[in-house]
Amino acid sequence: MIRTAIVEDDQIYQNQLSIYISRYGKEHGEKFDISVFSDGYDIVEHYNGNYDIIFLDIQMEHMDGMEAARKIRRLDENVILIFITNMAQYAIQGYQVNALDYVLKPISEFAFYQELEKAVRKLKARNEEYLTVTQEKGILRLNLSQISYLESQGHQVIVHSDRGEYMFRETMKTLEQQLSNNNFVRCNSGYLVNLRYVEEVSGNTVSVAGDELQISRPRRKAFMEALTDYLGGK
Repeated sequence: MIRTAIVEDDQIYQNQLSIYISRYGKEHGEKFDISVFSDGYDIVEHYNGNYDIIFLDIQMEHMDGMEAARKIRRLDENVILIFITNMAQYAIQGYQVNALDYVLKPISEFAFYQELEKAVRKLKARNEEYLTVTQEKGILRLNLSQISYLESQGHQVIVHSDRGEYMFRETMKTLEQQLSNNNFVRCNSGYLVNLRYVEEVSGNTVSVAGDELQISRPRRKAFMEALTDYLGGK
């Protein structure tokens, strides 16, 4: 399922884009979930990082597409942004928010399909999973490949990543279940390790992205078996 949002204040274009996306899905065997917003403010206000592709009209009354894109990009660096506009000079500013491209109005079905196809290919090539971190300041979506390990601290979990450290409220048990198919394994009750970041195991210590973590006796066998399988490509 490809989660798609249309942010457009003209109902005619809302309907046109929805039809084009649905028709593309039927022709190419793709399933799309489509959400429609009438203004940039509407999508930004409760943004939860649940979209793969967002089509943004640039000119809207309360919050234009460019401003909405800037706010969205602060929360979600992975969502694909495509601008819809009748003025190409505005769309060129899209590089500031790492937009994939833009489509000019009036919207040609062929031109729209080209951009949608490009976005779908990018999604499939990415083929990676994410962890959504909910904090007081908002939602942050982290690519799992960026996370070296998670650390339990009371009722909070600290995410150690190449983008920095982030704390949010969650249980380690829930995260272990959520990430069990993504090569995340506990080395003790307080650490959930991404095996791709393991540098060395020495005695009861594992080096993960430069940090030394203890391997507990009860978890040592399972952890070493998982690491052996991972390194062997099993």
